Amino acid sequence: MYTLIVGNQEWSSWSLRPYMALVATGAPFKTEVIKLRQPPASKENILKHSPAGKVPVLKSGSEIIWDSLAICETLAERHPEARLWPDDSQIRARARAYAAEMHSGFPDVRDQLSMHFSQSLPLPELRDDTKAQIARIIAAWEDTLAQHGKEDGFLFGRFCVADCMYAPVVSRFTTFGVEVPAQVKAYMDKVWALPGMQSWLAAAKEEVANGFSGLYPA
Repeated sequence: MYTLIVGNQEWSSWSLRPYMALVATGAPFKTEVIKLRQPPASKENILKHSPAGKVPVLKSGSEIIWDSLAICETLAERHPEARLWPDDSQIRARARAYAAEMHSGFPDVRDQLSMHFSQSLPLPELRDDTKAQIARIIAAWEDTLAQHGKEDGFLFGRFCVADCMYAPVVSRFTTFGVEVPAQVKAYMDKVWALPGMQSWLAAAKEEVANGFSGLYPA
């Protein structure tokens, strides 16, 4: 039994990524939510689980793993039956590159299109850097889907860690109504319909109903 420590599901994009990977493994797990932006309680509560002081955190017995990509890599390694990376080594390397690019990049997209998972919000006036980063994401998706997406409709055919890493971007583009080509829209719809996304959505809606929207600290 795993335990995944996450932040608010309405807007903790880093937490969503390993959650999607865990769901894909089929392994039993429970989710514990820590409210963020509640100083000093948030930091104190996270430090009870991780010395890094950030979510997400994966617990397995006495073992603690932090960082979204590290958790996804660990799950892929421990659950080979889930096939969370492409089988071909060259394609797998490409998928890892895309996942890492998401992990370390697109700061303006994160800033201007923050994740509000269950909401629809007006698109702000985008900075040039934000527009360029959105264009890069869309072009990467189009290229990858054209080359590898025919099998199951995900970035590299079947669902993999690269899709986990971009799941919050699907949410952001949906929330703010970012215009995308038809092929990309079909991919986004496929990700959005996944059981993991729908269960996360239900939890996010419950948070909002209970007065924590993520727009302001509750």
